[in-house]
Amino acid sequence: MKIGITGGIGSGKSTVAAIFAVLGIPVYDADSRAKWLMVHQPELVAAIQKLFGAQAYQADGRLNRSHIADIAFNDPQKIQKLNALVHPVVKLDYEQWHDQQNDVPYTLKEAALLFESGSAYELDAVIEVFAAQEIRIQRVRKRNGWTRQHILSRIRHQMPERQKRKLADYVLVNDGKKGLINQVLALDKKLRKRGEAQLMSPKK
Repeated sequence: MKIGITGGIGSGKSTVAAIFAVLGIPVYDADSRAKWLMVHQPELVAAIQKLFGAQAYQADGRLNRSHIADIAFNDPQKIQKLNALVHPVVKLDYEQWHDQQNDVPYTLKEAALLFESGSAYELDAVIEVFAAQEIRIQRVRKRNGWTRQHILSRIRHQMPERQKRKLADYVLVNDGKKGLINQVLALDKKLRKRGEAQLMSPKK
């Protein structure tokens, strides 16, 4: 069974994913994997160079993020085209990874833009990790040292949390008040039952 986990910047989705991992659930970090594929997948590298020019990569092969950001600032459609290139490659990589996970009731796909990219609709269910905006801002300021304005700009480029909560199948509240570990344990129990039932049901 394929489960997605997402949440706005500073929501704590990676923390939640780490708890699931401790419980023995395989976790696919889509954002980190996408960055790796953008450097190591030859066809994708060639497509990105065609879109952004040879300067899209530094001499040592690393992605030239500042170059791409400068172009994207003046031509936002380029980011849409970049996502259109990266998403199918990540999707295939994820499917291959998922098929290699044996004897587990479900796997987790962690991604910041799970709904925005359309990936959520390729999964059996989605978990939304929620925290109030002010809590998220304080977390990111402490973690990254970013200004409030920069964090708000990043938040505005993501789907509103209210909308994500409506779309998600499960919501975990990470506000420092409700016990996060207990919420994960309870949800893991539900998902294991659901996953095991799916494994036992005859395939059509």
